[in-house]
Amino acid sequence: MSNTWPALEWSAWRETAIALQLRTQIIGKVRLALTPWLNHSWHVPLYVSARGLTTSAIPVGDRILEIEFDFLHDRLVMTTSDGRSRGMELGPGSIADFHRTVRVMLDDLGVPSAFDGAPSEIADALPFAEDDRWRGYDNEAVFAFWQVLIRVARVFGQFRTGFLGKASPVHFFWGSFDLAATRFSGRVAPRHPGGIPALPDDVTCEAYSHEEASIGFWPGSDAYPQAAFYAYAYPSPEGYAGAKVAPEEAAWDTALGEFILPYAAVRAARDPDAAILAFCQSTYDAAADLAKWDRDKLECPLGRPRVVRVV
Repeated sequence: MSNTWPALEWSAWRETAIALQLRTQIIGKVRLALTPWLNHSWHVPLYVSARGLTTSAIPVGDRILEIEFDFLHDRLVMTTSDGRSRGMELGPGSIADFHRTVRVMLDDLGVPSAFDGAPSEIADALPFAEDDRWRGYDNEAVFAFWQVLIRVARVFGQFRTGFLGKASPVHFFWGSFDLAATRFSGRVAPRHPGGIPALPDDVTCEAYSHEEASIGFWPGSDAYPQAAFYAYAYPSPEGYAGAKVAPEEAAWDTALGEFILPYAAVRAARDPDAAILAFCQSTYDAAADLAKWDRDKLECPLGRPRVVRVV
């Protein structure tokens, strides 16, 4: 078993994972409140950084705000381009206290502190300001999760280089708590029916406005209590669920409506990077072929450092 890919058992860090998701949602909603809307909600995700997860640059008038979860030092740090900063420890505590401290830090930096106070994509969740439950914080588990995200982002980033068409960044969606990357055919998709808990239908419909093939990684949830890679197409072309994909541990999950590759299988693989790339490529191949994407115009060889793509 590869010891460079950390163990990630949902049951072992469930409480910390839920608390971390809610905290990333609070910071994500700060970015949402301050950033102009970008197609497919690409203005709201977080990004894997050298310290943890970051909002990247958020415009605030003539200044820039960046908020980063620093998992190396167990801190949340806010920095503005005029040299000011505020920080807080990441540790045990309530979501209400975290929410309150975030607003105080924003006020101290002269940044508007009003943002949506309700969790997204979590059914029946309390508003952040009312969630007074004391929650633990396993910093070793958070660090391991971040290390997995670093490795997955590297492979997803490599896969992204093989596409000339419209493609998303590799980004972390705090609503669904997953790292994802999407390719688009360039064609308009049928209107999505919506119905995702605690997510407005107009947001969902805009996100799925165009034909796509997506890959992603999530650490697990109560509904699906194991870390896994996933792949889906929207709209799902006829025959997609029965397509043959790689590696052999990957399979279609009828309940989820997606291909699933267990993280444990990747971690046990002789070459985890190759296993993930095989999953990305084979699930994309199935979607693109069955939906008749114009692959000759959309694809190119995977990129290599310092090697210019031949045109």
